Formats: sequence, C-alpha cells, structure tokens
Amino acid sequence: MKKKITGTFILLFFLSSLAMAQEEFIEPPSKFLSRINFTQLTGGVVILHATLDNFPDTLNLILDSGSSGISLDSTTVADLRLKPEPSDKTIRGIAGIKKVGFLYNRKLHFPYLTIDSLDFHVNDYSILTTVYGERVDGIIGYSVLSRYIVKIDYDSLKLEFWSLGTLRYPKGGYLFKPILSTLPIEHARVKDGTTHYANFLHDIGAGVCLMLSKDFAEDSAILLKRRKLWAKEGEGVGGKIDMHLTVIKELKFGPYRFRNVPTYIFEDTYNVTSYPYLAGLIGNDILRRFNAIINYQKRDIHLTPNSHYREPFDYSYSGIELYFVDGLVEIGDVAKGSPAEMAGLKEGDIVIAINNNFSQNLNQYKIALQAPNERLKIIVRRDGELKQFEFKVKDIL
Repeated sequence: MKKKITGTFILLFFLSSLAMAQEEFIEPPSKFLSRINFTQLTGGVVILHATLDNFPDTLNLILDSGSSGISLDSTTVADLRLKPEPSDKTIRGIAGIKKVGFLYNRKLHFPYLTIDSLDFHVNDYSILTTVYGERVDGIIGYSVLSRYIVKIDYDSLKLEFWSLGTLRYPKGGYLFKPILSTLPIEHARVKDGTTHYANFLHDIGAGVCLMLSKDFAEDSAILLKRRKLWAKEGEGVGGKIDMHLTVIKELKFGPYRFRNVPTYIFEDTYNVTSYPYLAGLIGNDILRRFNAIINYQKRDIHLTPNSHYREPFDYSYSGIELYFVDGLVEIGDVAKGSPAEMAGLKEGDIVIAINNNFSQNLNQYKIALQAPNERLKIIVRRDGELKQFEFKVKDIL
C-alpha cells in the first residue's frame, strides 16, 4: 500500500508541475483597446485620423501594409516646425529611391490609445495629396501594425486596435500565414495565357487590384497574346511612373478566386519586388472586399468576405489622370491614342465640370470617369478660355 501511495504522489506531483510549466507559457487573451472611424479614398485606400505629440491638428495617415515603418510628409513636418535628424537610410518605391531624415521617439494619439516611442522617417508625399484630393500627412506601416492586433471592417468603416495575445478568429473566413519580416508576402496563382504561382506583396496601401512587374510578365509569358496594353500613369513613393493597364483571367489566393482582374504592368526600375522573389503586389481594390484581422505577432492575416466581395471591377479607360493642385482639378498625363487625347484634351487643362457637375470634388470626378461605354462631357479652362470636349469611355474587358 505504501508503494502505491508513493507512486500516486509522484504522478500527481509530475502532472502538477507540468500544468504549472504550461501556465507560464499561456498568453493572456487579447483585449480591446480602441475603435476608430476611417475614410476610404480611390481604390479602397484607408485614411486614419490621429494627432502627433502635443500638436492639436488632426493628421490624415494612410494605413499601409506595404510600408516597413511609419512616416510623415515633409510639408506637414515643416508646418509643425519640426526638424528631422539627417540619416543615411533610404526608402525605395516604384518611382524612386530617396534618402530620408527621422523624427525620433514621437507619440501618435488615437481615441483612447496613445502609441509612443515611434521613429518617423520624413518623405515628400505631395504627389499623394494631389492624387487623392485630400492632404496626406503620412503613412502608417509595420511600426504600428506589429504592436497590436488590428481589425479592419470595410462594411462599417471602422478599425479596432487590440492588445497582443490569444484571439479567436470569426467563422466564415480564411487564415493566411504570410511570409513576414516587415512586409507580408502572400502566395497566389495568376492565370491568363499561362498559369503561374508566385509571391505577392499584401499591400493595403495600394489603390489597385493587382500589379505585376514587367520582368515577371515577360519571363512567365503570363498574358494572352491578344491582350491589349493601355498606357497609364501611376503614382507612388518617388513620384510618377508610366505603366500599362490590362486584364488577366484569374487571380487566386487561399480559397478566393477573382476573374477578369484589372492589372497594371510596371517597369520595376528600382527593384522594389526583388524579382524573382516577388511577382508584384495585391492591392486594396481586392483586399477591401474582405474584413481583415492583422496579427503580425502570430504571422496571421485572417480575411472574411464582406458586402463588397462581389462588387464589379473598374474596367474603364479614358486615358487621363486627374490631380488636385492648388485648389483646382487639373488634367495630368493624357495617354497617346486614348479617348481623351482623341477628343482634344491636354495635360494642364483645368477641369471646371464633368457631366454638369461643378462641385470640384476630385473623387466625384474620378467616379464619373469610371463609366465604361458612357459618353462624358468635360468643360475645361485652357489659356483663360472655357472649352468643352466629349468622348466615350472605353471598356478594357
């Protein structure tokens, strides 16, 4: 009897010790910290509103999983009378490479949440302000996303910050396990003339569906031979870049499949994709169709289809780019052979109205251009005179 009791005691002691050891490694549950409203710009780009340090002015900050840090616009920094410290660090974008200065150990304030010890690099984002028609004061990337679990609800236009810890994901979605250092990399399948599996940057800061590097497109012969490439101008870190717009038959990542996807082909002059490591990026005109939970601590991105999942893509092509410059809507690049050029529009024309809409609202004008097979009437000011032009928007599908 004595031996049996001793054996039982040893077993219970072992189990108790094992349970205590396990308890030491059990993470606490994630806790809700803050819920904020966000606004969306063209292509689904998310703008968060926050304040810096003790400054009262609200800043407009793009949420960008394609950014490995956090940054402020140089004009905003000058307006706040802050002086960045010089550095030897550079940032790389599709349109250039720039050396940047830093503002160290700063605080960012959201409702009921202050994020401290942030090192902002400083860059010129004036091009983004002209593209979206709203001032862009900076970009929020990995430096913030890595500290929290972030929930993005595109149905309610609300974003939540949760503390790191254990979290139960909702039903009806899919858990991705991206490759992650400071940028999330997804594996996806693209199909058109050929079929290829490749790595893509998961980029909620890009207001496009899909971008492929020219190197990948040529090496893979992914495009059908009959595919037409439409000249297009794009914008990114470093300025503007010439690209081409087309359509591919299919994009598939995880269990989700999208057909006839508008796709940009760009010359990766500055090697942002480190080809052949990346074929390109999946942007937020695809990703906004899912409510997302970003949990970098666990290398998790959980996506659940939302009410935008089956919305049609934009297949329109006018050949003009619109920018908001000094309070005016201005025509930027006019592609050769495009409907806009054939109608007589020129770069530098000031848009007064589109289809009798005199609001000077850049977003409304861009939406008006997204109407395939519709005729548009545009009134512009050129050399002090008002001129009217009409053309039919093409359908690239």
